[in-house]
Amino acid sequence: MSEATLLTQIRAIIDVDVDSMDASAAARLTSTSGIRFQDMTSNQAIVHGQVVLPANEILLQNTRKFIADKGIDVHQDDGALKAIDFLTVQLAKSVLPYLHGRVHAQVSPATAYETKKTVEHARNLVALFEENGVSRDQVCIKIPATPESMVACQQLEAEGIRTLATCLFSVAQAVSASQAGCLYVAPYFNELAVHFTQGVWKSYADTANEHPMSSVIYAIVQAFKELRSKTLVMPASIVNTTEASIQNMPMNKNVIGLARLRPNHLTISAQVLDAMALPGSEVSDNELAPAQIDIVTRNEVITTDYLDNGAAALRQAIANDAEATRKLKDALLIFGKKEDETKAFIRAYLTKPA
Repeated sequence: MSEATLLTQIRAIIDVDVDSMDASAAARLTSTSGIRFQDMTSNQAIVHGQVVLPANEILLQNTRKFIADKGIDVHQDDGALKAIDFLTVQLAKSVLPYLHGRVHAQVSPATAYETKKTVEHARNLVALFEENGVSRDQVCIKIPATPESMVACQQLEAEGIRTLATCLFSVAQAVSASQAGCLYVAPYFNELAVHFTQGVWKSYADTANEHPMSSVIYAIVQAFKELRSKTLVMPASIVNTTEASIQNMPMNKNVIGLARLRPNHLTISAQVLDAMALPGSEVSDNELAPAQIDIVTRNEVITTDYLDNGAAALRQAIANDAEATRKLKDALLIFGKKEDETKAFIRAYLTKPA
């Protein structure tokens, strides 16, 4: 019997997903625990972090061949995006052996406010996965929870393409995703900037009750129960070791606090998973007891048809929520910057002699 750790404790109550495209990390973590992860999540920042690693040179060589075979011009934005899509598929495919469920790929943030382009990119990603031996029932497409993109999710779900609503910071966004039929919602526990900007992340003595997103995620979990929604709650953006040392493990407070909210899944970076798998990381059962948070969710918040009339009600709900508006804007900017950096890296690599 394997030694009890925080990771084994969390897995006993919640499905754990790996928020990483590092196949070696997934292999290491599954070999030590003997348990595969449920899903693998990714985004433009995660893709960029892997693409630039010297260890992934072979992927770039394969991309060079893919581009040549397809006659793609990476100096055009759509060509560079096709190269990124190919890299995304190859990276995801390398993690698939360590999963029970699906690999996730995120559409370009540049399409976030264009329904047609979001649908097209999602379709292209699924087709590329299928072309590379990954069936659509092993794929989930991550789509930012803007009004236009939630309409896109509704269309994609009707076609049998499973979706996850990401960049999500409010109950209204989550309910709209449920109405669209999304497989998952991924409310961000920490805003995306905590992973890139010093001083943004804050520690809380009682994360489940004090963190500003705890009440939002708890409200989403409760709303979905009331609605009998089939959409699963998968909180994301758990702080890593940028500002939280493994020695005192404050990142584990994020995990513990989130577990107490009882979502369906948690998607966790390899760095945080490593800390959770350390001997001595386990906590008392009482520390993982379900949270009881006083929330007031007005009935109209969960009964409004957010997708009617081109998602007009969702557009208004986001506009009325200053924090959701700010965080959504910041997340799309960060993901867009990472996508642009990956495009520039690919172009520079391909100008070098083979």
